[in-house]
Amino acid sequence: MKSLARLALSAAVIPFIFIQGAKADGLSGAPAPFDKGGVKVALISYISAGDFFQAYQAGAEAQAKALDIDLRIFPGRQDAAEQREQILQAINLGVSGIVIDHGLPESLGDVVQQALDKGIKVVAFDVNLNNPKIPQVEQSDHELASLALEQVVKDNGNSFNAGYVYVAGFAPLDRRNEVWDKFKSDNKGVIEKARFGNVSDTTATSTADQAKAVLTANPDISVVFAPYDEFARGVKLAANDLGVANKLKIYSADVSTADIQEITEEGSPWVATVATNPAVVGAVSIRAAALEIAGQTVPHQITVKPTLLTQEGLRAAGVKTIEELAEKIPAFSTSDAATASWIPDKLF
Repeated sequence: MKSLARLALSAAVIPFIFIQGAKADGLSGAPAPFDKGGVKVALISYISAGDFFQAYQAGAEAQAKALDIDLRIFPGRQDAAEQREQILQAINLGVSGIVIDHGLPESLGDVVQQALDKGIKVVAFDVNLNNPKIPQVEQSDHELASLALEQVVKDNGNSFNAGYVYVAGFAPLDRRNEVWDKFKSDNKGVIEKARFGNVSDTTATSTADQAKAVLTANPDISVVFAPYDEFARGVKLAANDLGVANKLKIYSADVSTADIQEITEEGSPWVATVATNPAVVGAVSIRAAALEIAGQTVPHQITVKPTLLTQEGLRAAGVKTIEELAEKIPAFSTSDAATASWIPDKLF
């Protein structure tokens, strides 16, 4: 992908959302500067559209409020140049920490270094910035893809024609792709008939358009591995429109209330997904930034473990929402990643 590092920056001011912390006098027993409160942190996203990213932001907001952090949220518009400008604006706002949620690594390195040079702590979620000073929060994407593909084999055996939805250049998708490539190498009977995908502010609908063409040209595809829920939603839409939902099984990653409803509805070809709670991941990202700002030890790799969710299991448990999922599967609603005795973690 062509480097975006030298894109000219416009003088436009990028709007952000301000989230006021819960307390005016800081946290009792917390290290500086959280004992005084009002610590400024920026959350800068590359993608904001879709249920996963909205839930991630909600979790970040809840954790920030519990820590009395003044959180400035910069909405993502899938625009690398704009994300660069947002980082520069956050630096000028005098934030103590920046959480970068997704993005294109080649467009971020120099502006992130400017933040580090000014003493600002940086945490990255699902974007590999290749910097030992930046903790990387991730969803254990290798395990996530592995769990999904184990279910694929359980349901379909290890010989079938597959469609695969993938866009290179995004750290979580690239990690999941490594597992898919190994899976095909280990299972010679799995034939990838078509590879397609799109990431935009209309990912599901644009993927649906591609999926219609793929499924029409390859009617022998019986399995689609779509390791991002917006991809899976698009494939499902295409299958329904073409009337082939009963001949297809879709396996994905990530989950939301809307996903659960689409997975469990009658006749749905979307039979399984593997996911972490995006709200928990958002909270972990803010906790990691807080630990960094407080000068406490933070591992370079911070991993939130995923959970396999099958259509059969969700229906049997009567789960219809993320909230019900968190209630009935406690591991889905908590994580011990990036915690400390002074950080409130009972948020949901």
